[in-house]
Amino acid sequence: MQEQIYHLQFAMDTFYFLMCGVLVMWMAAGFSMLEAGMVRSKNTTEILTKNVALYSIACIMYLICGYQLMYQGGFFLSGITELDVDATLAEFAGREDGFSGDSIYAGASDFFFQVVFVATAMSIVSGAVAERMKLWAFLVFAVVLTGVIYPVQGSWTWGEQAVFGLYELEALGFSDFAGSGIVHMAGASAALAGVLLLGARKGKYTADGKTHAIPGANMPLATLGTLILWMGWFGFNGGSVLKLGDMANANEVAVVFVNTNAAAAAGAIGALILSVILFRKADLTMVLNGALAGLVAITAEPSTPTPLQATLFGAIAGCIVVGAIIGMDKLKIDDPVGAISVHGVVGLFGLLLVPLTNEGSSFSGQLIGAATIFVWVFATSLIVWAILKQVMGIRVSEQAEYEGVDRSECGVEAYPEFVSSVK
Repeated sequence: MQEQIYHLQFAMDTFYFLMCGVLVMWMAAGFSMLEAGMVRSKNTTEILTKNVALYSIACIMYLICGYQLMYQGGFFLSGITELDVDATLAEFAGREDGFSGDSIYAGASDFFFQVVFVATAMSIVSGAVAERMKLWAFLVFAVVLTGVIYPVQGSWTWGEQAVFGLYELEALGFSDFAGSGIVHMAGASAALAGVLLLGARKGKYTADGKTHAIPGANMPLATLGTLILWMGWFGFNGGSVLKLGDMANANEVAVVFVNTNAAAAAGAIGALILSVILFRKADLTMVLNGALAGLVAITAEPSTPTPLQATLFGAIAGCIVVGAIIGMDKLKIDDPVGAISVHGVVGLFGLLLVPLTNEGSSFSGQLIGAATIFVWVFATSLIVWAILKQVMGIRVSEQAEYEGVDRSECGVEAYPEFVSSVK
């Protein structure tokens, strides 16, 4: 009887891991639609190409070397061996807590769940550098980020052993449940490095220092993308519980889902109210980014806050992102989709919230962890971007930018009946 229970738990936890990974993979569609809606129509095909290609690159690079770097365990060359059922059952039987203990699942399901996280980090970069970056420069950078930069910093918290002999951040009181820092702030740090070297889009900032808004082409698509991301986030945070196969963990999963949803909803409302106060208009782009900000903020710790706390955290995050987007424009950091503000500024905010509800973390640990992630990812990304700028160039020509990178980079226009007349 006990052996049958162990079989059931293994199957349940493996299946849950896989299904949550599928939800996170679906976030690739969310990023694609959000970014396609937020850029101008003449750049739509290229942004979609980047999102499909970066997801594919992330999957291959993490399989080749990323997973090995991050967790000191890979199966690219050795293959996925057949499960040793007797050894797995013996591991269960040797634990005092039995069915209520840590999850035990198929190694391949762990890889699948982790690889969609690294793709998410790279997707954050895509929107920030949109409309003026060369496609192939971006894809080469994706190889380095997903294969090396992300796995190294991920190992310092989630890995079995810190890469390069550096300390494990958790020992310093750092906690990041599902990746506000490890995934979101890391992606924003890489994006910031690229944007600083790339420069702003033509016409974004006037000679007298004013900001010229460049509206996206398709708000329905941007809204659809945000809702897809919202849905995928249940897998992002819920799957990070790592187990479903007992009452305590099933209850924790439910709490994580409720808090994730509450933070997103409050983020949207917070951004809506603040945008009306500041602009006298209900700015849809701010509402969408507010929802995403709530999601990013709660990602660092969705299991310990009460629903009321999660709601307050999300509302504050929604307000912060509005201010951050305005602040980025004042600094002349051109981010067409607000990715650096949503994932970077709010990612840091989410990390700093953790000690309010999780006694196992500390503010000093959170600050050290955040600083470590930022310095590593920003510095290494800046070096890679600088090399690419010298070797192959990272920005398209002024003519290509004027006509739209769909033509110069892809040769296919997303809306030919509308933009083919552009000369």
